[in-house]
Amino acid sequence: MKTKYHAPLCPLCSGDDIDPFFEDENRIYLNCLNCELVFVPQRYWLSAEDEKATYDLHENDPQDRGYRQFLSRLSAPLMQRLKARQKGLDYGCGPGPTLSVLLEAHGHEVDLYDPIYYNDPSVFHNRYDFICATEVVEHLRDPKLEFAALFKVLKPGGWLGVMTKRVTDKQAFRQWHYIRDMTHICFYSQRTFEYLARRFDARLDVVANDVMLLNKN
Repeated sequence: MKTKYHAPLCPLCSGDDIDPFFEDENRIYLNCLNCELVFVPQRYWLSAEDEKATYDLHENDPQDRGYRQFLSRLSAPLMQRLKARQKGLDYGCGPGPTLSVLLEAHGHEVDLYDPIYYNDPSVFHNRYDFICATEVVEHLRDPKLEFAALFKVLKPGGWLGVMTKRVTDKQAFRQWHYIRDMTHICFYSQRTFEYLARRFDARLDVVANDVMLLNKN
C-alpha cells in the first residue's frame, strides 16, 4: 500500500504542482513539475546530529590522489574559464577542504564555508569571481534560499560550479545508489539546472553527467 501524503511546496521553486515520483522502503520522493526537482519530504530528513555523524564517516583527505582527481573533474574545466588570480568560495567544503588546495595551487584565492565544519557566515558579505559546490546541493534543506544566497555574492560574469549526480528517468532512479544515502534529499535533472539558469540569469554549461557550470550574466 502506498504512503499517503500531503504534497508540500517545492523547496527550490515553491511550485505546488507536485507528483509522486518513487517510493522505497525508507522514503518517498516527490517531483516538482515546474522545475523538475525530485525531493524528499521533511519528515524523512535525518536529525542534525545523525546527519553530522554520517558526514564524519567521510574520508576526504586532501592528500588522497584519487579524491583530488575526482574533484579535478570540476576544478579543471572551471580553471579553463577563469582569469588569473581570481577570488572564490568553496561552499560546503567539508572537514578536509581539498578543492581549495587545487585552485590555490594555480594562484587563486579561496574562502571556505561549511555549515558544520567551517561555519563562517561572514563569507556572505564578500563578492566572488567563482563559487564551487561539490557534492553539496543534494544535501540542501532549503535550496531556494541557498542558491539565492550564492548568486547574490557571485559577481556578474562569475561562475558557479556544481558537482552532483543528475536524475535521468524513473527506471534508473529506482536502482540508483545515490538515493541510498539518507543525507541526500534533493535530486536535480538537467531541466532543474536549466530552471536555475533562467531564474538567476545565467548561462548553463553541462561539462559532464555530474558537473555543471553556471555563468552569471
